[in-house]
Amino acid sequence: MDQNLLERLKAYTVVVADTGDINSIEKFRPQDATTNPSLITAAAQMPEYTDIVSGALGWARKEAGQGADAGAIVGLAIDRLAVDFGLRILKIVPGRVSTEVDARLSYDAQATVDKARRIIRLYEEAGASRERILIKIASTWEGIRAAEVLEKEGIRCNLTLLFGVHQAIACAEAGVTLISPFVGRILDWYLKDTGRASYPPAEDPGVVSVTRIYNYYKKHGYKTEVMGASFRNIDEIKELAGCDLLTIAPKLLAELASARGDLPRKLDPEAARAMSIEKIRMDEATFRAMHAADRMASEKLSEGIDGFSKALATLEGLLRERLEKGAAS
Repeated sequence: MDQNLLERLKAYTVVVADTGDINSIEKFRPQDATTNPSLITAAAQMPEYTDIVSGALGWARKEAGQGADAGAIVGLAIDRLAVDFGLRILKIVPGRVSTEVDARLSYDAQATVDKARRIIRLYEEAGASRERILIKIASTWEGIRAAEVLEKEGIRCNLTLLFGVHQAIACAEAGVTLISPFVGRILDWYLKDTGRASYPPAEDPGVVSVTRIYNYYKKHGYKTEVMGASFRNIDEIKELAGCDLLTIAPKLLAELASARGDLPRKLDPEAARAMSIEKIRMDEATFRAMHAADRMASEKLSEGIDGFSKALATLEGLLRERLEKGAAS
């Protein structure tokens, strides 16, 4: 059968749509979908989603009650908006949707737990099962500890902004459901740091990092799933064929769907189990020492948290503006 590369990839790997754009999800029909603050902020500014934004603000006004200030209403609306996008996505995909906790809570384990519980409560009040929701949390030490608590409560977690093997090992030992190592952002860092214009696909530092994590997990029998994320080109995706999951932006999904050719499996659990890979004992001191020694992981984690925090601030401004317009009309 003459299959395109997207269809061939689905034979080895669960394909996930990396977008808040519901129309794109309907087009490509992935198994799962992931969102983040940047994607939700972008989607919230599209005219076709005005009804979701208006609905979230209306709900937040009622929830906050008479006399509530704009900040309280906007805070509630952001949670509602993320859940409302997620609920619409769940009507399209057969699997799971990932919804992210406020990135500004990334170094506060208890606040992260509280926010995650609130998000799950909103989903469940709307009739969604928690088994279909992944709570996205940044892979700080505090975020991983929060995820450990949540997993014990049956709240499944997707640990994001993951750049180093130390983060991956800590996540697996905490029993998290899934991790999202960021392939393209790792490549970005190395291109800038080395001054190189490119890497051969198999030597792409992001590809090498995810391959190492995948093999480590399979060798040592961890159940945590590996979902490569943040791709810059389809060559990176092809090099990771066989990864548990890959979350891919609509532009690259379209490229895969229009391309033909062979797509050999590159990552294989049986091959990984046959490898000689030393197990690393992970505790807080080891994690922090490895993180400090990994300049790329340290810089990209901080940068990623800052980026998602800025996206949330932009979304807050957008919602506040619409709230004021609504009050004035």
